[in-house]
Amino acid sequence: MTASLVSVTRIEATFLLAVVGTALVWSGIAPQDRLTWFMEIIWVLAAIPLLLATHARFPLTRLLYWLIAVHCLILIYGGKYTYALTPLGDLWRDWFGLVRNNYDRLGHFAQGFVPAILARELLLRCTPLRRGGWLFYLVCAVCLSFSAFFEFIEWWAALVMGGSADAYLATQGDVWDTQWDMFCALVGAIAAQLLLARMHDRQLGLV
Repeated sequence: MTASLVSVTRIEATFLLAVVGTALVWSGIAPQDRLTWFMEIIWVLAAIPLLLATHARFPLTRLLYWLIAVHCLILIYGGKYTYALTPLGDLWRDWFGLVRNNYDRLGHFAQGFVPAILARELLLRCTPLRRGGWLFYLVCAVCLSFSAFFEFIEWWAALVMGGSADAYLATQGDVWDTQWDMFCALVGAIAAQLLLARMHDRQLGLV
């Protein structure tokens, strides 16, 4: 651990855990599709114990904990309604005259935005890699590979579940949905590094 690393306080950690936990319980009350709900929130169920187990010996930066909490909320909300039927996505569709519910685009943007800071932090803390072009490129590559792996999971789910996977896939008839998902993740990874790198460096004690 970097001596000057800035992490969350105990109060902050408790608050974030309480917010995510409350949202998780809320989402489990009569979700739109129980199987889709479980497949979406399983990542949250996996992340919480891991973060709790590693917090003492390998705390993350404050920025990263907050981003992970926001990402959890995005997943939980999408799981509650399914990504194609979220009220928030319907609202955007009506406001901007869109042809589909685009909440899944937000989800895949976050799938690049948040893992970018996670990958950046792990690469800077656990490898000899330093800030610069190679770090920027490798973070983008990590996020794209994660996005591609997630598309594999959706493909496997479709093969195993058949029509039952429609709510989970949320393609909404878009033949380019997979490409859009990966593009949104790439844009998220680039945006996170351009917008948050300086703050992240300060919390890592690098500046």
